[in-house]
Amino acid sequence: MLDLLASNPLLLLFVVAAIGYPLGQLNLGGVRLGVAAVLFVGLAIGSLDERLKLPEVLYQFGLVMFVYTVGLSSGHQFFRSWKSKGLRDNLFIGGMIVIAYLFAILAHSFFSIKPTLTVGLFTGTITNTPALAAAIEYLKSVLPEQELAAVVNDPVVGYSIAYPMGVVAMMLAIVFVQRLWRIDYVKELASRHDLAGNHHDITSRTVEITNPEVTNLSVQALIAKYHWPMVFGRYRRDGHVAVTTGATQFMLGDHVSIVGASEVLEKALAVLGQETEDISNDRRDLDYRRMFVSNPKIVGIRLEQLNLPQVLGATITRVRRGDVEMLPTADTRLELGDRVRVIARRADIPQVSRFFGDSYRALSEVDILTFTLGLVLGLVVGSLVLPLPGGVSIKLGFAGGPLVVSLILGALDRTGPLVWNMPYSTNLTLRQIGIVMFLAGVGTRAGYDFVKFLFSSNGLLLFGVGAAITFSIAMLILTIGYKVLKIPMGILTGMLAGFQTQPALLSFALQQSNNELPNQGYAAVYPLALIIKIILAQLMLIQLL
Repeated sequence: MLDLLASNPLLLLFVVAAIGYPLGQLNLGGVRLGVAAVLFVGLAIGSLDERLKLPEVLYQFGLVMFVYTVGLSSGHQFFRSWKSKGLRDNLFIGGMIVIAYLFAILAHSFFSIKPTLTVGLFTGTITNTPALAAAIEYLKSVLPEQELAAVVNDPVVGYSIAYPMGVVAMMLAIVFVQRLWRIDYVKELASRHDLAGNHHDITSRTVEITNPEVTNLSVQALIAKYHWPMVFGRYRRDGHVAVTTGATQFMLGDHVSIVGASEVLEKALAVLGQETEDISNDRRDLDYRRMFVSNPKIVGIRLEQLNLPQVLGATITRVRRGDVEMLPTADTRLELGDRVRVIARRADIPQVSRFFGDSYRALSEVDILTFTLGLVLGLVVGSLVLPLPGGVSIKLGFAGGPLVVSLILGALDRTGPLVWNMPYSTNLTLRQIGIVMFLAGVGTRAGYDFVKFLFSSNGLLLFGVGAAITFSIAMLILTIGYKVLKIPMGILTGMLAGFQTQPALLSFALQQSNNELPNQGYAAVYPLALIIKIILAQLMLIQLL
């Protein structure tokens, strides 16, 4: 059986995935490992035979797909974060990486660990393969060939021993603080939506206008004056129902449909008038439909620019993206795969449907041109040599290049006719496939060396020191971030994964929170964290050799 697996990499990949994925669904003391279990199954199977290693290109391809799709979905949030607390968050994570660096230097001095093993320990505790590769390339550039042969494998040894606990210790820290501080991810997500003007409990009410003061203002002026995060839908006047626009001015006795969170609607009712019977059931003139956004021509364009009320006599009252329902605003940009609730005249519904596309089949197709073009740009950027002061050069590599490019493309949405973002469901599917390939590849390639060197004279020492550094740093980040900086735990666990530049940890954080907040934290700090690690790994060798 081992011979068969060693000679058939694809079979090995699917065996690891087939065993690891269902194991990740098991509830172990209230915790599920999720897709991260694939990593540990890969380590176990890889330890059985030195030949059981997936080709490097497989896990590189998986890593590229994973970070690229994460970047696309997080682009808007990443750049928005710099307008608020992005600088603070990146300085915080950057400082924590420097502390991990200092911990490794102290371990080198206190336990007399070889410099080449120390840099492997450092890159393993922060689980960063590009930093390890940068360290090896630096050794090759400064050491004579005979001297290099004796130490070139040391960084890999230190890395392979520290790496597993670099993942596990972080997961244990997350589980520990979740229980210690009784984290409620559902409540946390609801609070984040409230701050953004989007809500998990969107509902509709009908109000009769009885306050004469509001009849002097247009709908646009009303929302600006009272700062209501809600949408005006249809209104009925003298038995006729029409779509509300920003220029609409209500009259006393009008019946108006309003959409938003319950607490917001209560405040609006107190100003506008009194609640009356629901007019949404009156579908003689106006009707409403849920439609898929599958027309690439309208993706990435602000709703205000689409001018739906004037062009189609229609208005959007809700946007559903994945599992999250949002209230549309003038600045909302639709994405492929969104489901919009549209109000329009019954006779115009077919035309409105064609405008949005409303094709589920079209959403199941990947735009191969923009997908591959984006990956090409990412890999080119990752391969560029970036010179730094002191004669040090770095590369962003397979992880950093595609991530940086996808963050930019995700924020742009489109460039002329090219739509960079992809449907939500397609993005998740490719992301899942990518992370499984990456974890299976890393696990099988590290498994044999991990077991071989773990029980050597220095193996247990490196293992213990690496675990201690990782867990200490994790607790520092979670404690300072949550208790001092007041960062929501969902975002903070994503930042922890970004600190580690670790897709497996991000997957675990997503599994724990059951929402997309960890992706925001991950994307916000990952690029800078990656660059800092690559630089510090080379500086460590400069300092210790």
